[in-house]
Amino acid sequence: MAKPKGEGSQKKARTDRLINEIEGYVKGNEPCTAQQIVAWLTIDRRMRNHGLTPRKVGFFIPRNCKGVDYYRDHAAGRRVYVVAED
Repeated sequence: MAKPKGEGSQKKARTDRLINEIEGYVKGNEPCTAQQIVAWLTIDRRMRNHGLTPRKVGFFIPRNCKGVDYYRDHAAGRRVYVVAED
């Protein structure tokens, strides 16, 4: 059976909440990493059923969170997220 390609109301609500939570966290705690964002969302915001991992969040932020930008920390080899300059 083929997967539906539309975006239902629950999926849209989860996506919107995730965008708002990530942008809010980065604004209050910049600079931060994907591991810190996932830990905060999973433990503090209790978004355990979303299946969040640092890798998923790392792919999600550049595609969906326009208020968040990143730079590469060459010493640690990871992305560090900051508020995007307008």
